[in-house]
Amino acid sequence: MPLDAGRRLTPGDAAPTVAVSALETVIGRIGLHWQATAEDAGLVRVVLAADDLDAPPAPAWLAAPFMAYFADALQPIGLPTRLPGTAFQRRVWRAIAAIAPGRTRTYGELAADLGSAARAVGGACRANPCPLVVPCHRVVARQGLGGFAGDRGGRLLAIKRALLAHEGTTGRRPS
Repeated sequence: MPLDAGRRLTPGDAAPTVAVSALETVIGRIGLHWQATAEDAGLVRVVLAADDLDAPPAPAWLAAPFMAYFADALQPIGLPTRLPGTAFQRRVWRAIAAIAPGRTRTYGELAADLGSAARAVGGACRANPCPLVVPCHRVVARQGLGGFAGDRGGRLLAIKRALLAHEGTTGRRPS
């Protein structure tokens, strides 16, 4: 049952509830989906390029970590998450979350660390429900940027470039 985005969701909420709100950022409007249960609460989805999202503005408690990141790339977006996904996807997302701002790793490097294949890492990146919080924009191809959220040449890839520039890197790897 959707909630008014102005109401702060807390772990005390009895049934799972989801609030959706919009946030205007330097990379465009993003959609924020937040879920609370009786046990805990967390961000479940970040939708980039959400220009058509008809939702109330994000409340300050939710917007503040994103705005802090856009003001200073070294500021983590320190919101708890509730990430669905396979055990492998969650392993990849934890590895991605460990990549520092301004740094990049290749799909192949992450795959080697995880004992997997680069394509599998790319698939987990594509399935990441919370870009920015799980900074998959910091994962690049051996040559070039690779994709971003399934996009290989459109607006989402332009957002990846902008995020990497914001963090002081181009994402290009030395040959």
